[in-house]
Amino acid sequence: MRKTTTLSAALAAAAALALAGCGTDGGKTGDDDRAVASVEPQKKGGAVLDQPFDKPDLTLTDTHGEKYDLIEKTKGKPVLLYFGYTHCPDICPLTMSNIAVARHKLPEKLRKKLKVVFVTSDPERDDPKELGSWLRGQDPSFIGLTGDFDTIQAGARTVGVSIEPSYKKKNGDVVSTHGAQLLAFSPKDDKAHVLYTEGNSTPEILEKELPAIVKGENP
Repeated sequence: MRKTTTLSAALAAAAALALAGCGTDGGKTGDDDRAVASVEPQKKGGAVLDQPFDKPDLTLTDTHGEKYDLIEKTKGKPVLLYFGYTHCPDICPLTMSNIAVARHKLPEKLRKKLKVVFVTSDPERDDPKELGSWLRGQDPSFIGLTGDFDTIQAGARTVGVSIEPSYKKKNGDVVSTHGAQLLAFSPKDDKAHVLYTEGNSTPEILEKELPAIVKGENP
């Protein structure tokens, strides 16, 4: 595939980096200083980034209550990173379920290498216990991180993910937001070279493309 950056690709990237809300009226797109990516035109599957993202410099709390330095703990590992929350009624559980199904179908050698990291965008409700219980229902190997919202928001912004603080509506419902993209980091340079969106992260697509990603190659 030729490596080009076209207007259509830029528009696709802008759509991919939009804020997503579960069961909400939508949301703002975040501050103007968030990272923006251009991608290769790609019909289906992960979009290869022309300018890979550095891994977010995040030190948060894992589901065991221990400090977790994302850069240090996942250095030299293939990583799938997603920002979401456990009370999401649709997109977040579907995305993680898709990853779990695809991961399970990988050869054991590749499966053991892959790190899947879920960073909550709703830390007020997603404490380590809640997050751990939810992720175990998806795949016990998944890593869950929680902590200060401002820290999480700043880290998400560096990879083009826009999230906003949760708030309570007049009827008592809590509204939270999550990212619309799944980022795949290469073990070779710890940068995100591939971006998946909701429609392009089915189990079939991930099963097909994850072997290359685990090996540090673009699909």
